Amino acid sequence: MTEPHQPPPWPVGTIPRRFAFVAAPNPGARQTLAALTARYGQHDPQEADAIICLGGDGFMLEILHTTLGRAIPVYGINCGSVGFLMNPAIPDDLPTHLAKTQAATLHPLRMQTTTRTGKVIEALALNDVFLFRQTRQAAKIRIEVDGRERLSELICDGVLVSTPAGSTAYNLSAHGPIVPLSANLLPLTPISAFRPRRWRGALLPATARVTFTILEHDKRPVAAVADFTEVRDVISVEIEEDRTLHTILLFDPDQSLSERILAEQFTV
Repeated sequence: MTEPHQPPPWPVGTIPRRFAFVAAPNPGARQTLAALTARYGQHDPQEADAIICLGGDGFMLEILHTTLGRAIPVYGINCGSVGFLMNPAIPDDLPTHLAKTQAATLHPLRMQTTTRTGKVIEALALNDVFLFRQTRQAAKIRIEVDGRERLSELICDGVLVSTPAGSTAYNLSAHGPIVPLSANLLPLTPISAFRPRRWRGALLPATARVTFTILEHDKRPVAAVADFTEVRDVISVEIEEDRTLHTILLFDPDQSLSERILAEQFTV
């Protein structure tokens, strides 16, 4: 399995030399930051050849959001608790190593919410957009895809739409399918569905526009979350992939994101 076709993060034969190091606020990441900046120096992200992210997946998501729409690639070194988006070790020769890495181009989901007060709020998600009940009452949600009603009433704790890269995160925990990067599909997965009890979700084309309408929203309030942006008391949520924005993530040779997604399906 290969990554979707894309240009290399830098010209073939070029070894990157200027790095912008960023670190999560934990002791391991800070120690690694000090060691790497002492060896390679520190550059402004606007002038660097690559951003080196030191931390875990959560911190990586924050950094990737800052690079959306920019050509600069991001290479992660795991200094946190979860490292699916990270590389496991510090390379001996960072410039030479990065010249051999594999690039994955990720596109975000764009979430547009309308709240009970009529306020419209937008946010982007590289992992997923999920809706979740705010109280003890189960949520009631109508689902439309490209303007066509597909489910008149889903009674549940919540529901989510995931990117392929995020399909191994909350989506997998909710028993949704893992999706390869090259599949151009978006998982739509219920969270603790009560009715229809046996509905397990759907795989949607990447071009789909999904609309969630909250039924009985006064009695059964619902919050919507795009990665780390939360909007409460929503009455409708629209989600679609934004192909005008992208970010580039680098992985060690033979450890591409597609390979990791494939391997995750055989993890027991």
